[in-house]
Amino acid sequence: MQTRSEQILIALQTILFKEIVRFMRIWTQTLLPPAITMTLYFIIFGKLIGSQINPISGYSYMQYIVPGLVMMSVMTNAYANTASSFFGAKFSRSIEEILVAPVPNYVIALGFVLGGTFRGLLVGLIIILVSLLFTHLTIHSYSIVISMGILSAMLFSLAGLINGIFARKFDDVSFIPTFVLTPLTYLGGVFYSIKQLPPVWQKISIFNPILEIVDTFRFGILGISDVNVYFGFGLVCALFVVLTIWSLVLLQKGTGLRT
Repeated sequence: MQTRSEQILIALQTILFKEIVRFMRIWTQTLLPPAITMTLYFIIFGKLIGSQINPISGYSYMQYIVPGLVMMSVMTNAYANTASSFFGAKFSRSIEEILVAPVPNYVIALGFVLGGTFRGLLVGLIIILVSLLFTHLTIHSYSIVISMGILSAMLFSLAGLINGIFARKFDDVSFIPTFVLTPLTYLGGVFYSIKQLPPVWQKISIFNPILEIVDTFRFGILGISDVNVYFGFGLVCALFVVLTIWSLVLLQKGTGLRT
């Protein structure tokens, strides 16, 4: 006879396995496109344009943008995976099978979130390997790189889960990434240092949470940052707690799940 904890563990493993198999089965749509897109970024921005840009804090422009492009890939893919997967489960009504099972809401959320986290980190690793074809990197702090990578992937996977919960049609899944996530990412210091901006825009940029994430991750790789690293970690942890509570409340209420 299985104990309650063993049943919960099996349920979590089942959801996570399903999520991993789902995106690995279509790897040409989930893993290959980010690698191709980032390769073009490295060629166009890193080689062609970057060769005409002065070094930033002692690093070539190519080296400077690598951490930002890696983190951008991690965040967007973690978000997209969970949002599309959860909404797909709603659309096919397979989510109802999970809801009627004796599985706690936190297990359901964790299963989907870990699936998105795994895809985000896998894509991030691929982008790092691709970047080594164009430049060399020396990791300043493995602990910061790994911890910020995991936390950010889980944070945006949670955000994707909330998007999937609220979404009522396929267009709703792409609205936030297109009109919110992408602009914040491009304005989040991926391609530039905020020190290059006018003072007023530097102050405005501080309110962009993606800047804190990208620059903290950049500090982990290059050892340079325009923001306070501890504040970056604190912000990610605070947002993680808020989104976790929000997602569990939505699942408990059945928002977007029950008619």
